[in-house]
Order: sequence, then structure tokens, then C-alpha cells
Amino acid sequence: MTQNRFDPKIIGEFLNFGRNITEAPMKISIPHEVRIGSTEFDVVYKEDKMRLLHFKPLTAKQVKTPLLIVYAIINRYHIFDIDPKKSWVKNLLEQGFDLYMIDWGTPTSLDKFLGFDDYVNRYLDNCVEFICNESDVKKISMQGYCTGGTLATVYSALHPEKIKNLVVTAPVIDGWKDTTVVSNLTKSFDVDKFVDTIGNMPPEFMYYCFSILKPFEQGVEKYLKFMNNINNEKFIESFLKIEKWLDETPPIPGQLFKEWIKGIYQDNLLIQNKMFVGNRQVSLEKLDMPIFTQVAVGDHLVSPECSMPLHYAVSSTDKTLQLYPTGHVGMIASSFSQKKVLPELGQWLKERS
Repeated sequence: MTQNRFDPKIIGEFLNFGRNITEAPMKISIPHEVRIGSTEFDVVYKEDKMRLLHFKPLTAKQVKTPLLIVYAIINRYHIFDIDPKKSWVKNLLEQGFDLYMIDWGTPTSLDKFLGFDDYVNRYLDNCVEFICNESDVKKISMQGYCTGGTLATVYSALHPEKIKNLVVTAPVIDGWKDTTVVSNLTKSFDVDKFVDTIGNMPPEFMYYCFSILKPFEQGVEKYLKFMNNINNEKFIESFLKIEKWLDETPPIPGQLFKEWIKGIYQDNLLIQNKMFVGNRQVSLEKLDMPIFTQVAVGDHLVSPECSMPLHYAVSSTDKTLQLYPTGHVGMIASSFSQKKVLPELGQWLKERS
């Protein structure tokens, strides 16, 4: 008796995959039709490419202390408002927070000499001053995400008198303890030659870094999932929004990129209190305000071991370290973040605002 050489189920899946490829152009939106970011805001302050966004309130009563989100220097701020059901921004507004966020914009070749000093002591400080004046307060709450968490940490250490509460979400702090592919790439990276040759760090370089973090998942598996779920409207909508967000990655100013690679990853100056920004020493011991450090256990972009040392380096007696069973993006744009991360953050801030 001869056995069938091909499993009918496998043949069916293969035919279905081929049919989905054929039908895909008729079922999905073209990139410019995909909308990310649905929460209304006003641009209340501009400086060079940077914009300060002020989101319109969703409650009659608001928390007295304003909250400023310092977004990362990689990708764009839209991930915080990628989808109404998973929106970090909308959730905080519904909890009654007076919410601001920084959009760093898209640097050009004219901005290649911008460094830490410009981002921290000029752009960020001017935004804080603006918010304090508008809200008639002396201090604000600040949340930094990823590399934005590093900027928020540096700012708070240099200007502690202006920060009432500091929240850092997956921050890059101890570069030598970061075991990710990105960190390993930087160890022998000639960043001086790179910047002198190219100028700003181009988005293509970041695409390369992201692709080698999970090569099969990023290069093959996600597209197989896409085709196999071509009739799942919610899946396709979410997939296209994330892809558009990734596709809009801006360059990073050459000087900032150089200072970042050397100071954070190669020489690991921040955690050792040896970092200087604008000729001022950045000492983590100056962080004496309430601090909440949020760490994602499954983070493949910033190792948990890289973020956690901040909790033990500060002088604050009111400090919280919370680990969550999720990933880098899942921390801020998922059902889990809506149900677990944001309620805990909101409660923590309200008790101190």
C-alpha cells in the first residue's frame, strides 16, 4: 500500500498562502492611508525641528502636576498613540493627567553638530520652562522612554529643582551590562570615523540593527504571519501601523550619536557619574526626587540589567523598581500595558502629584 507523499493539510495551507498573496493588494491599505496617532493635541512650542505637543484633556478634573513625556531619539513618538485601544497617551488623559510630549522632529545635515548639551540643556530645559510658566508650577513630572529615559535621567540630575517626579521606562543606563545585539555592535564600533564619513546616523543603519536582533522573525516570519492573516482586519491594521511607524524612523544627529555610543555604551560614563554635559558633571546621586523605574523582562532592545542599576544609584528614598513580563514595545503599546503598566503608573504619580 502506497502512502500519500504530500499531506493534504500542507497543500491546502500552501494554496491558501498563494491565494492570499494574489488578493493582498486588494485587501490592504497603501502606506499613506494608514493613520497612526488619533488623540488631539496642540503644538504649543517649537524650536528648530523640535515640537512640544500638549494633548487635549479628556476629563473635567486634572492632576495638578503636569506630565512631560520625553520620547526616544530613535523612531517617532507615535508609538505612544499608535492605536486608540492601546494608546498610552489616551489612557493617561483618561486618568486625568495634563499631558505633554516632545517630538524631536527629523534632523537634517544642518543638525549634525547637535549633542547632549543641546538636547538636555536647551530643548528639554526650554520645554520644562514653558510648561512651568503655562501651568504656574515650579516643578513637573517627567517620563522618559528608552533613550528618552536616558535624556530624562541626565536632565533630572542636572536640574533636580525642576522635577517633582521622575519615571523612566526601559532606560539605557549601564551600557556595559546591556547584552543586546545593539550594545555588542557598539563595543568595537569606530563611531568617529562613521560620523566623520556619513554625518548623521541614517535610518537605514537602525533598520540593519533591528533586523539582526531577530533575523528570522524580522526578515521572514512576520511576513508569513501577515499573509496568513490577510483576512484578519484587526491583525492587518495593527501590522501596517507598526510598519509605518518603523518606516518613519528619523536620522540621529551625528554629534549626539557619537556622544551616545562613546559615553553610554563604550565608556559607560553615566552609571559611573563620570559623564559631562555642557561642562557639568552628571551625578546620579543628585536624583533625590521620587523615582519609578519600569523594566521589561523580555526587552531585546535594552537589557533589564542595563536599566535596573539606576534604582540603586540614586539618593532618593522614595524609589520604586517594577519588572513587567513583556517586551520593549509591549511595555507601552499593548493590552498588557493598558491593564497593568498604566494603572500602576497613574496611581504612583497621583499619590505624588
